[in-house]
Amino acid sequence: MDGTGSPGYRADVRVVAGRIAAIDPTGCLPTTGASAVDAGGLVLAPGFVDMHSHSDLRLLAEPDHVAKVSQGVTLEVLGQDGLSYAPVDDATIEVLRAQLAGWNGDPEGFDWNWRTVGCYLGRLDKGIAVNAAYLVPHGTVRMLVMGWDDRPATTDEIHRMRAVVATGLREGAVGLSAGLTYAPAMYADLAELDALCEVVAAHGGYFSPHHRSYGAGALDAYREMVDLSLRTGCPLHLAHATMNFPENKGRAGDLLALLDEAAARGADITLDSYPYLAGATYLSALLPSWAAAGGADDTLARLSDVDTRALVRADLEVTGSDGCHGVPVDWTTIEINGVRLDRNRHLVGRTVAESAAAAGVDPFDLFADTLVAERLGTSCLMHVGHEDNVRAIMRHAAHTGGSDGLLVGDRPHPRGWGTFPRYLGHYVRELGVLGLEECVAHLTGRAARRLRLTDRGLVRVGHAADLVLFDPATVGDTATFAEPRQRATGIEHVLVNGVPVLTDGEPTGALPGHSLRRTGATL
Repeated sequence: MDGTGSPGYRADVRVVAGRIAAIDPTGCLPTTGASAVDAGGLVLAPGFVDMHSHSDLRLLAEPDHVAKVSQGVTLEVLGQDGLSYAPVDDATIEVLRAQLAGWNGDPEGFDWNWRTVGCYLGRLDKGIAVNAAYLVPHGTVRMLVMGWDDRPATTDEIHRMRAVVATGLREGAVGLSAGLTYAPAMYADLAELDALCEVVAAHGGYFSPHHRSYGAGALDAYREMVDLSLRTGCPLHLAHATMNFPENKGRAGDLLALLDEAAARGADITLDSYPYLAGATYLSALLPSWAAAGGADDTLARLSDVDTRALVRADLEVTGSDGCHGVPVDWTTIEINGVRLDRNRHLVGRTVAESAAAAGVDPFDLFADTLVAERLGTSCLMHVGHEDNVRAIMRHAAHTGGSDGLLVGDRPHPRGWGTFPRYLGHYVRELGVLGLEECVAHLTGRAARRLRLTDRGLVRVGHAADLVLFDPATVGDTATFAEPRQRATGIEHVLVNGVPVLTDGEPTGALPGHSLRRTGATL
């Protein structure tokens, strides 16, 4: 199945020097002098592309990357949700290490020896199991230029941000990401975003926003990003596209109609999603934007002040904070899944409401006290999705796959280990939501087109040999919310740049991956 969506066919495939050298439907390619794999009963497909990954540190700290290799992933797109670790200065990297500990951890003794996008990509080039592309993270750029200020950027600051983004694109980034419910990016206005997207469009990249709401006002938030794309001419890729919370049950059709209308007007729009109902983030992301202004120390001071804490409570439980997508928080849907302190391990795997009831305390107080004790380093699951929306969105012609996988914490979301086999097993074989060839195209060729990779994403002569062999009768996810670090079934062989990284279902430890830099990027 070649990644185009066309019907599958039987053929031999030869790989030489990391490239597909021949495809022979007669099945008569000679094997003399070659290492042969008998793939009878298996599907050969392009390696899967994770369009939304949070492996920014795990790829460097654990370069064999079993979580993704065991799923058949051969390429990940990093730098997501507007928050990652380049470009930075000495002060910014320290802030980001603390802010993103709930997503990515903060490995002890880790060497943070880069500051630019190019140097970060250079670190990846020293040896990783899969290939990786990178998006310049808008929130990180804003932090670098103007700190955590809750205000519009000045003209001079926008010029400086444009220059930083342009440099990152020249050094190889494939586009720009944004996290518009995360501080400090949530303080940006449209003039700032337009100005940066103009730079991205000029360099041939794309814009991938986590937009301002996936709850109340979700459709308006999507429309804001679509209109931005039409104004600036910047291609748009909607991150973890979904319609969550009770307000949006059954409303995926409204979103898809909006996208189809925009495409008819000339917009270049794609999206990614993960095949689960729960989301995941750091627990402090639920806070209102004003409470997060100034950074971690200021946030903790607010949570420790009785009067200010009462205002935070009102925003979360009555009004619906912008950090919680404009929806009053339902503590029965917020599950703590990662903590820093051993004394808080008992909170893991339970909702805030459950832990509060067990302790005989108010749920908001447990939430706030935990954030203070953990210095905001707590992660959580948000059980706010709808199955009908998930299925409708994955059927759309612009859809690609993205795990949004967080790989650290006590019980990370199982999507970090199960996204791609879950598509193939649960949604293709068991439910028939997608045909197998079509699903493979979603996970491979369509993603490669968005990334403008002319030699990946398809099984074609001359293409890079990023390939996966899987058994369509047994492929599936085994990772669960209780036991998330479980390998998939049915993924038999994976090649990255022609080198086996998974053989007979077992990781080889090979590190043939490297950064994939935007076409035309210069060092």
